[in-house]
Amino acid sequence: MSTKKLLPVMMGALAATPAFAETEIEFWHAMGGALGEMTEAIVSDFNASQDDYHVNASYRGNYNETMTGAIAAFRSGTQPAIVQVYEVGTATMMSAEGAVYPLHELMATHADGFDPSDYLASVVGYYANENGDMLSFPYNSSTPVLYYNKAAFAAAGLPDRGPRTWEEVESFSRQLMESGVECGFTTAWQSWVHLENLSARHDVPFATRANGFGGLDSELVFNGELQRRHVEALGEWQQEGIFSYSGRTNEGSSKFYSEECAMYTESSAGYAGINANADFEFGVSPLPYWEDVIDTPQNTIIGGATLWTLEGHDEAAYEAVAAFFSYLSQPEVQASWHQQSGYLPVTHAAVSLTRDSGFYDENPGTDTAVEQMTATEPTENSRGLRLGNFPQIRAIIDESLESVWNGEASAQEALDRAVERGNEQLRRFEQANRG
Repeated sequence: MSTKKLLPVMMGALAATPAFAETEIEFWHAMGGALGEMTEAIVSDFNASQDDYHVNASYRGNYNETMTGAIAAFRSGTQPAIVQVYEVGTATMMSAEGAVYPLHELMATHADGFDPSDYLASVVGYYANENGDMLSFPYNSSTPVLYYNKAAFAAAGLPDRGPRTWEEVESFSRQLMESGVECGFTTAWQSWVHLENLSARHDVPFATRANGFGGLDSELVFNGELQRRHVEALGEWQQEGIFSYSGRTNEGSSKFYSEECAMYTESSAGYAGINANADFEFGVSPLPYWEDVIDTPQNTIIGGATLWTLEGHDEAAYEAVAAFFSYLSQPEVQASWHQQSGYLPVTHAAVSLTRDSGFYDENPGTDTAVEQMTATEPTENSRGLRLGNFPQIRAIIDESLESVWNGEASAQEALDRAVERGNEQLRRFEQANRG
């Protein structure tokens, strides 16, 4: 091709090239299925809302796979700008020296008008340092509640409400079983619901040093009187059929859907799944408490995950991250995510917007988790848990609780063993992360 012919082609190509290209960043997440589709839709909406930044979202497996994959990528210099990490990985991320760009520093540098007080204290506290500075962005937060079968309750002559206390859980279950229901209740996530949140609800420590927030030298203490009593009761109820153990994650949902069990303690984020799969009207009520232990129960603690920003990128990338987090904080975005997914809205404005829209009136029970998390100010015992090697500790707890359900150990024996083995995990983490 001659120079004369080549010049117009080159000029045309230059004219078609934007003066400034979009800044692209990578976002690794652990949201599969419908939640993954919602996450991808949010990212697409952000990308379409402006022309400066483009977020590439990609599913990287379950929570543990996503976190470990991001850590490995950091070591090889191929880390994403943003990674979603579950709540039990918080201590691990905080100890990853030089790998994390704290949220409060990121937003102070690259965002206008960021105000931590806009976010629910019971959510933010879990992911803040000792000064209350936010370390990661709260994306999908949930807390345990109790679901109940309204038709089964009516047939058993029970009131149209969930049991407020564990004493009522027992009496309601007996009445349900007398009316023909096979079991009173089942549960998901037994450690999270029946030890971690049990302790928080009654303002009792799960571990020393403010549940690990005070330092790496914390020790587990969930083998106290409250926890022993609760696990002992569950063990007895398991033998009677009042309680029916289903598995370590959310396998209990099938027993609730099939109406084998009339009550189900599960994450507030389980609402969408129950709504889609239960062929009966159900209600949602707060997680019960032992009325002879505490008069006014504390807030429960959260599960779910946050978005962590990783070091190793340029300033343009961090401007993109800050813009994305600012977008996620918008009341309309938060309210839509909350209403579609069942996860908690993380800002006060999103709660107000959802309430004012009439969503809670049209979908009774969907505000239960919000009220449960905001009714009281968090204490050292209900702020959350920050423990090293926590995924391994949960596996130890699961194994120990199962030994009670199958009658192989007493509640005290099982909890003592779990505490001893769990403390070994804490010491390993402490030794590996001491400066």
